[in-house]
Amino acid sequence: MYALVDCNSFYASCEKVFRPDLADRPVVVLSNNDGCVIAATKDAKALGLTMGVPYFQARPICRKHRVMVFSSNYTLYGDMSRRVMQTLRQFAVEMEIYSIDEAFLKLPEMTKDIAEGLGDHIVNTVKQWTGLPVCVGLGPTKTLAKAANRTAKNRGVRSLKMESPAEIDAILADMPIQDLWGISSRWTKRLNRLGVATALELKRMSPIYIRKSFNIVMERTVRELNGEPCIPLEVVPPNKKQIHVSRSFGKLVTDYVELEQAVATYAARVGEKLRRQNSFTTALLVYTATNRFREQDAQYFNSTTVPLFPATANTPDLIAAACKGLRTLYRKGYNYKKAGVLALDTTPATKELSQGNLFFDRTRRKKQVALMKALDATNARFGSGTLLYASQGFGQEDWRMQRKMQSPHYTTQWGEIPKVG
Repeated sequence: MYALVDCNSFYASCEKVFRPDLADRPVVVLSNNDGCVIAATKDAKALGLTMGVPYFQARPICRKHRVMVFSSNYTLYGDMSRRVMQTLRQFAVEMEIYSIDEAFLKLPEMTKDIAEGLGDHIVNTVKQWTGLPVCVGLGPTKTLAKAANRTAKNRGVRSLKMESPAEIDAILADMPIQDLWGISSRWTKRLNRLGVATALELKRMSPIYIRKSFNIVMERTVRELNGEPCIPLEVVPPNKKQIHVSRSFGKLVTDYVELEQAVATYAARVGEKLRRQNSFTTALLVYTATNRFREQDAQYFNSTTVPLFPATANTPDLIAAACKGLRTLYRKGYNYKKAGVLALDTTPATKELSQGNLFFDRTRRKKQVALMKALDATNARFGSGTLLYASQGFGQEDWRMQRKMQSPHYTTQWGEIPKVG
């Protein structure tokens, strides 16, 4: 059996863990710069506060119904996710962290009596240990576990197990094909033209025919619907081939120095992410953009690619390359709203270190690696931005994201730990 464990309204639920006074109040979380709703509790969604609603439109509803509004606090959400995943590992033979709030578990063999109550046991344990509500779907394949989880949420139950052929067929018969895991809107239209409207109808299709008409990925979905595990767990997540860091500014930026500080900061963040997965990058793509929604402003978007030779994850090199690219992009007279830095074609750091080339200074590279380890360790211990480069600015600039309603970092900052009594 497989289990798909999914946290309910994850960002909003994280905010409620340390605020028992919000137990009966709707809660929403806003995107960067408090732009739009990105998470909402069930009672907030019932008020129409769904994903993507701009906050200026949601504000009157929030005031009328006493909805608690939070700016995004990704440090808190990331740490709470880590705690949930650590809790789930005790139940699994193997586990795949599918997203920040979802995980697939491959369950050990167990008696039928134990298996019957396992879903509720997982829900209760995660709630007790982390304070977060979760929903569990169980099935003989990953696809069926995902379908069971979706059905459980639609029915308002904490867990649902799909095992017998009759149970599976009954649930799949009520599931529109577009609600099935891995079925895109494009595939939905093609399947509809073939007369396939439900997951059960797809299950009954010939896998060989599906492979010829679509591809092997769709064939695996059909086989999984028939109880044949074909999609393995990704126990070790693959390294990202590209790493992207971008933000909308807290205010419109016209000054080059401010724009350079933002780009340098994003390049430094790219370096952190590269080193976390032990990778180097061979090139950076840098771009800037104005606000396309401000029709009264002149519009400008441009990008450039800066090659890196040899490949690197060294922050000073990345900042220098990103700023070099920005100098070719910058044009006076525009109100810039956003910038970004994208690491292209990442490569394993171990491969680059072992191969080298005619211009490769191995001693310098080792010193760079040691320095970056010290930098990352310091920022991990004392907080992001404790050590930074002068070109990044000093943390109080107006271009940085606005998070006026952000909650404390309850679990990661000593000075913000909740006080009891």
